[in-house]
Amino acid sequence: MVSLAINKSRQNVAMLGIGAYRPRRVVSNAEVCEMLDSTPEWIFERTGIRNRRWISGDETLRSIAAAAGERALVNSGVDRSRIGALIFATSSWLTLTPHGAPQVAFDLGMNGIPAFDLTSGCGGFGYGLGVAADLIRAGSAEYVLIIGAETMTVGLDPTDRGTAMIFGDGAGAVVVGPSEDNGISPTVWGSDGEHAAAIAQDVDFLEYMRRAQAMQGSDPALDPIGRMSLRMEGPKVFRWAAVTLPRALSTALEVSGVAKEDIEVFVPHQANARINELMKKNLGLAEDIPMANDIENTGNTSAASIPLAMEEMLVTGKAKGGQLALLLGFGAGLSYAGQVVTLPPAPREPSFGV
Repeated sequence: MVSLAINKSRQNVAMLGIGAYRPRRVVSNAEVCEMLDSTPEWIFERTGIRNRRWISGDETLRSIAAAAGERALVNSGVDRSRIGALIFATSSWLTLTPHGAPQVAFDLGMNGIPAFDLTSGCGGFGYGLGVAADLIRAGSAEYVLIIGAETMTVGLDPTDRGTAMIFGDGAGAVVVGPSEDNGISPTVWGSDGEHAAAIAQDVDFLEYMRRAQAMQGSDPALDPIGRMSLRMEGPKVFRWAAVTLPRALSTALEVSGVAKEDIEVFVPHQANARINELMKKNLGLAEDIPMANDIENTGNTSAASIPLAMEEMLVTGKAKGGQLALLLGFGAGLSYAGQVVTLPPAPREPSFGV
């Protein structure tokens, strides 16, 4: 039997650079409450959110994804000609055909490379990171650019108490490539299709797409679609997260070969500050370990939230490049994905749009 070749020199991989784009418009709880029957204090108490970013003007999902990808390329120092694939983690792209990744690759001057969308809700970045690492280890690419980007507010129903106060827009990206020491552990991932309807679309997709495209870049509060295609049963998702995610985090530590005492930074998906505090406590992480809290001023940006949160911690000095971090994304599907990683170097320039 013939033994097929693999590139053993690429078994060690790591995140080499990070970039982000935060839309220019900052939307406070008070502004959200102009349309939503709530108060700024109640929103913060329940979610940990004070502000979020919404796209405006000429900002689109395509433009913010390309901006974050460009920053990651510059910060990694890797020439774009060496990027062997682009993974676009998103649930916001408005057409199934054509999909978004080839167009973003074209915008980044990398037309012709393999480029594909990966849709796994809020766990999308973790799925993309696992796929990228395995592509490199298998020899299918030398370097991979992963972009997590969402425009969650396109089609947002400003009167829906389950979603209007939570979601924001943004994009984060990393370049993954060979490294002297391994910086990405095996991915721990899974799904629960039995309870998938807890986060689900509730309108006809084609009609939603038509109406959403018509209002791309407009203000949801002034020009709402009428109802968002996404509805979420918050209590059910919270219960699922409370049971499933601590086990996933423990397994991620186990397969990485490191002890929880070795973890220096915790970067969970920015869905809800209360869920994140509960996970940290249940896992038994030390109280003084820095935990991402980008949700406070960015909101829940789905597949973009983990790279955005990493970038914020690195820029502000809450975390440093090379530190050992535990990542976990979770959400629609219901699905989750987590890894232990070494953080990339701090970006030389902060997010665009700030």
